[in-house]
Amino acid sequence: MAKSAAPQTWDPILIISQIVSMQTLHYITLALLVPPMLTIFAEKNSLDYEGGASNVGMVMDWRQMAGKPPARYLLGEGPWHSIGAVWSGGKQVGSETVQKDFWDGRIDPIRGWVIAACWILASGADIYFLYTLIRKPRLILDFSLTLLFNHLVLTTYYANSLPTSWFFWAVMLASTCLMVVVAEQLCVKREMTEGLTVVTADDGDEIEMGGLLRRD
Repeated sequence: MAKSAAPQTWDPILIISQIVSMQTLHYITLALLVPPMLTIFAEKNSLDYEGGASNVGMVMDWRQMAGKPPARYLLGEGPWHSIGAVWSGGKQVGSETVQKDFWDGRIDPIRGWVIAACWILASGADIYFLYTLIRKPRLILDFSLTLLFNHLVLTTYYANSLPTSWFFWAVMLASTCLMVVVAEQLCVKREMTEGLTVVTADDGDEIEMGGLLRRD
């Protein structure tokens, strides 16, 4: 009789390691994509005022993707703009003014699209990470949603507010669907390929297909 496969055991250390690895690889990918893309396409003066293309808020603050920068700009009289409360890392870091000849206070609409495009590209890289690290088709959905949930917690803490932008949520939904559908299909295809074995037999030997015919 063929022996039954050993039951799989729940390994919390492995699961936690996979979650941390997926989250880390996702943010590393974003860190490699966002700064050069913003440097090339975003409006330079407003970008420099908010910390530059390498500012962690460009990845962690959902308002940057939504086109709602953390500083609130008010047109003032004379050569200055008044700046409302400026938040960073869940804390108000101050309020100040900026000279109009340095920056006219307009919000850059391109920045949000650039960050969203980088997020979609990073989700494409996540497909490979899921395919390599997670491997099992039934776990792809769980780990994809876990990655999204962890980011929502982190970005809510960083911005000190829940995401309220439809554009932000649309990007999150599209990227998660991309990860789940493509990574799951790739994992299923691999399992089907690995599960089929081609057996050759010499003359007079019995050919067994996939090990289905076994002797007692």
